[in-house]
Amino acid sequence: MDPDAIRRAWDAIATTYARRRDPTGSDAELLGDLRDSLPPAPTVLDIGCGDGARTLANLPAGSIGLDISRRGLELARETVPGARLVQADMTALPVRTDSVDAVTAYHAVFHVPRERHPDVYREFARVLRPGGSVLLTLPSGRFETVRNGWMGGRMFFSSPGRERTLAALREAGFSALRTETVSDPLGSDAEFVTAEYDCAGSA
Repeated sequence: MDPDAIRRAWDAIATTYARRRDPTGSDAELLGDLRDSLPPAPTVLDIGCGDGARTLANLPAGSIGLDISRRGLELARETVPGARLVQADMTALPVRTDSVDAVTAYHAVFHVPRERHPDVYREFARVLRPGGSVLLTLPSGRFETVRNGWMGGRMFFSSPGRERTLAALREAGFSALRTETVSDPLGSDAEFVTAEYDCAGSA
């Protein structure tokens, strides 16, 4: 599915997704650990921020919320008025190189075709400062499908599988990978991965 189709799909269901999403998942401890690891006055980039209630609202003031959906960003403007918001495709981030201290990406990357996931992780690495951190959901299965009726709409999902995702992160220069399974913002269990960007280890 091309980026324009994914954007239209998210615009159509953004309000429903925000209403159904539980903002109190037990991933809050992971976010807390991330915040504690950041330098003073950090810059954090939240990829696929949506309405902002789960991740962006719990990041340091002045964090950047990026989403492909204009409707999602309209909701984020209401939820997190002080955030900087950007509409963009995560395969080509309009963010300066070495300008971000951390990247978060909750349930976001698997809406990009899996053959482009290495490009996404290289973009994460590009914008991160050396030693910067990433926190993202880690899909467990290998799939590529369109789910009709998802949140009342039609949504694309794609993943190369858990091990290939971890390998792609390492190839992009991420090290010290740590995974943990917690209840996610949609009320089910999800595995998350945290990692540190080591510029010396990038391909």
